[in-house]
Amino acid sequence: MSSRTVSAHHGADREQWSGQFGFVLAAIGSAVGLGNIWRFPGVAYENGGGAFLIPYLVALLTAGIPILLLDYSIGHRFRGSAPTSFRRMSRPAEGLGWFQVGVSLVITLYYTAVIAWATSFTVFAATQAWGDDPEGFFFGDFLQVADAPGVGLDVVPGVLIPLVLIWLVTIAILALGVQKGVERANVVFIPTLVVMFAAIVVRAVTLDGAADGLNAFFTPDWGALTDPGVWIAAYGQIFFSLSIAFGIMITYSSYLRRRANLTSTGLVVGFGNSSFELLAGIGVFSALGFIAFEQGVAVSELETIQGVGLAFVAFPQILSLMPGGPVFGVLFFASLTLAGLTSLLSILQVVSAAFQEKFGWSPRQAALLIGGAVAVVSIVLFSTTTALYVLDVTDKYINEVGVVGSAVIMTLVVGLALRRLRELQTHLNARPGVHVGGWWRVLVGLGVPLVLGYIFVTGVRSLLGEPYEGYPWGFLTTIGWGAVGLAVLVAIVMTVVPWRHDVDTFVPHELPPRELWGSRWSRVPARPGEPVQGTRPTHPEEGLR
Repeated sequence: MSSRTVSAHHGADREQWSGQFGFVLAAIGSAVGLGNIWRFPGVAYENGGGAFLIPYLVALLTAGIPILLLDYSIGHRFRGSAPTSFRRMSRPAEGLGWFQVGVSLVITLYYTAVIAWATSFTVFAATQAWGDDPEGFFFGDFLQVADAPGVGLDVVPGVLIPLVLIWLVTIAILALGVQKGVERANVVFIPTLVVMFAAIVVRAVTLDGAADGLNAFFTPDWGALTDPGVWIAAYGQIFFSLSIAFGIMITYSSYLRRRANLTSTGLVVGFGNSSFELLAGIGVFSALGFIAFEQGVAVSELETIQGVGLAFVAFPQILSLMPGGPVFGVLFFASLTLAGLTSLLSILQVVSAAFQEKFGWSPRQAALLIGGAVAVVSIVLFSTTTALYVLDVTDKYINEVGVVGSAVIMTLVVGLALRRLRELQTHLNARPGVHVGGWWRVLVGLGVPLVLGYIFVTGVRSLLGEPYEGYPWGFLTTIGWGAVGLAVLVAIVMTVVPWRHDVDTFVPHELPPRELWGSRWSRVPARPGEPVQGTRPTHPEEGLR
C-alpha cells in the first residue's frame, strides 16, 4: 500500500467537503427525503393536527438535534466512518458501526426502487398516462403487483429500466468521491428541489378547497396532547426524518475540516429539515383540500393521506383534476426523485466509506464493487411483481427494529458503557458555534434512551403480537426479520475481518487543554485515562500536521 494511501486513512489526506456550505447542503439533502413529503403530513393530521406541532418541536429540541450533535461529534472527533469511529472510541464498539452500515445497506436496496418509480411518474405526468384510474394504473399497469405476497422472479420491464438507470447515476456520483461527487450533486439538487417544491406549494394553496385542507392540517386537537401515543409519534417522526443514528451523519461529519462549526450547523440542518416538512404539509393538504372539494366530501373522508398511496395514487388523481396538471405533475415527481436521490447518496456513502477504510479502497473501487453488488440484489428483488410486498415489510422492520435499535444501543454504549459524552461535549464546544451545556449529556445519556427504548419495545411487541398488514408469518419472518438479521450478520462478519491498515493510530482533532475541561467546556474535570487510542494533540496546531 502506498504511503499516500496510508496517510489518507490516518487523516492527513482524508477527503473533505470544500467548506461548511457544501456540508450543510449535503446534510440537509440527506435529511430531506421521501418521508418528508409523504409521511409527515399524515402523521401530523392523525395526531392532533396543529397541536401536533408542539410535541414535534419538543421532540426536535430534546431528541433530534441532541442525537444529530452526537453523530457530528463522534464522526468529527474520531475522523472516520461509523465502524472506524466506534473502533477508535473502543475496539469492541466496532460492531455497532458495522451494524449501522448493515442497516444502511438494507435501506438502499428498496429506497432506490421508490426513486425509480418517481422517475417513471415524472415522465407519466407529462401526458397523465394514468388516465381516469390512478390506483389501477399504479398497482396494476405499472407495478403489476402479484396477487399474494412472496418473493417472485417475474420481472416488470417498466420498473427494471428506471431502476437500472438510477443505480448507474448513483454509482457514478459515488465514484467521483465526496467533494467532486456527493457535494456537487447536492449543490445542484437541493436548490433545484426547493425551487420546484415551492412552486408546487404556491400552486396548491391557490386551488379551490385549499383552505379546507389547511384547516384540516392546522386545526389543533388539544386533547391529543394528553395522549402518550401522540408524543411517541412526534419523537418517531423527528428521529426517522433527520437521518440520525445509522451512520450517515457520523460519516458526513468526518469529512469536515478541523475548525468546522458543528453545533450551529446542527441547528441549521435540524430546523431546515423541519421547515421543509412543514412546507410539504402545507402543499399536500392544500392539494387534498382541492380533491375533497371536487368530490364534494370532507377532507377527513379521503382514504389515502400518506405513504406510497399518497404519492402515486392520490396525487395523480389531484393532478388530473387541477388546471396545469401536467406541468405541476412533472415538478412534483421530479421533486420526489431529487429528494430521494440526495438521501440515497448519503445512505450509500455510509457503506462506501466503511469499506474504503476497512480495505484501503478508493471511492471509485468502493462504488463499483459495493455499489455494483448492492445494485444487483436491489434490481433482482425490486423489479419484480412482488416488489411492493417485499418493500413494505423490509421498510417496516428495518426502521422500527434496526434503526431504532441502533439508536438505543449507541446512546447506551457511548453514554453509559464508555462514558464518552463529556469528551464529546468538550469537542463540540472547542469549535465555533452555539455552546452545548450539561443538558445535552442528560438528554443523550438518559432522556433519549428512555424514549427510544419505549418506542423500540412497543414496536417489537407489535411485530411479534400480530402479523403486520395480515401478511403470512413465514413471509414476515423471511423478509422482515431476515432484513434485521442481514444487518446483524454484516456487523459480525465485518468486525471479524482484519483491517488492511492501522486504524487505531491516528491524530484526532484536538481538544482544548485538559485543565480547561472543568471550566468553560464542562463543569468537572475529565475522568482519568486517555479517551482515544493513539496520540492526543496538545498543541493547537498539532492536528494539522
